[in-house]
Amino acid sequence: MKQRPFKQVDVFTAAPYRGNPLAVVLDGGGLTTEQMQHFTNWTNLSEATFLLPPMQAGADYRVRIFRPGRELPFAGHPTLGSCHAWLQAGGQPKGEHVVQECGVGLVSLKRESGRLAFAAPPLIKGGPLADADVALIARGLGIGRSDIVAHSWCDNGPNWRGVMLKSAEQVLALRPDASLLAGLDIGVVGPRGKVGVVASRESGDECAFEVRAFFPGNNGMAEDPVTGSLNAALAQWLIGAGLAPERYIASQGTAMGRAGRVHVERDRNGQVWIGGESVTCVEGTVLL
Repeated sequence: MKQRPFKQVDVFTAAPYRGNPLAVVLDGGGLTTEQMQHFTNWTNLSEATFLLPPMQAGADYRVRIFRPGRELPFAGHPTLGSCHAWLQAGGQPKGEHVVQECGVGLVSLKRESGRLAFAAPPLIKGGPLADADVALIARGLGIGRSDIVAHSWCDNGPNWRGVMLKSAEQVLALRPDASLLAGLDIGVVGPRGKVGVVASRESGDECAFEVRAFFPGNNGMAEDPVTGSLNAALAQWLIGAGLAPERYIASQGTAMGRAGRVHVERDRNGQVWIGGESVTCVEGTVLL
C-alpha cells in the first residue's frame, strides 16, 4: 500500500456539495480490480474512478469506473469529474479535445464556458419498452399507467429504462417501491418551466426537464443525485423523438436537496454533448 494522489469532486454543479460527488484516485497503477471495488464500496459514494496510463492510441488517459458492487463500462458524472481532476492535476491533452479511454472505448471531452462536456456514446439499445415493463414501472413508481406519456430503452452501458411523465411535479413526488422495481435501472423525466435562483449563483437556470434516476442499491432502491449517462441516453431519445429541443438544461437532484444542472446539446453533426461544471471539494492522498 502507498499514499496516492486523490481528489473528491462535486460534478454538475459550480457550488460545492450541491451536485454528485465522485472519488478520483489519480494513480491507480498496480491496484487489482478487487482493491478498486473494495475502496469504492468503502467511500459510500455512487462512484469512484481510478486513472491509469492509456492503452489505446489517441487516448490521453484511461479510467476504470466503479460503483458499489460492480464496475461500469461508462458513466457520465465520473467521466466529467475524472477529466476535471486530471486537468487540475496538470494533465495536457494531445489534441483539441481530451480523449478518455474507458470500458466503452474512447470518449471525447471538450472545454467551453467553464464547463466540460463529453460526447455521448451511442445507444446500445433503444426503442420502446415492452408493455409489461411499462406497467411494472408504473406500479413501482406508484402512478397510473396513463401518467407515463412516453418510454424507451436508454441503454448506453448502464441498462437504463427511460419513462417520461406529464409534469415535473409528478417526478418530484415519486416514492418508488423497491420490492416491485428490484433489478431495474429507471430514469424518469418530466417537463418543467423556469426554476429560481440557485443558492450560489447570481442568476437562475432555465430548465426544460426534471430528471430522477433510480437503481438497485445495497438497501433496496437507491437514487442518484445527478446522472450523466442517463441524461446522455435521455437526450438521444428525447431529441430524436422530437420531445426535446436540440439544446436544453435538465435539473436533477432536487428531491435530494441538490441542484444539479446538466447542459445538453446536439451539434450540427448529430453528436449529443453532455456538459456540466465541477468543483474539487477534497484533495490530498489516500492510502491504497
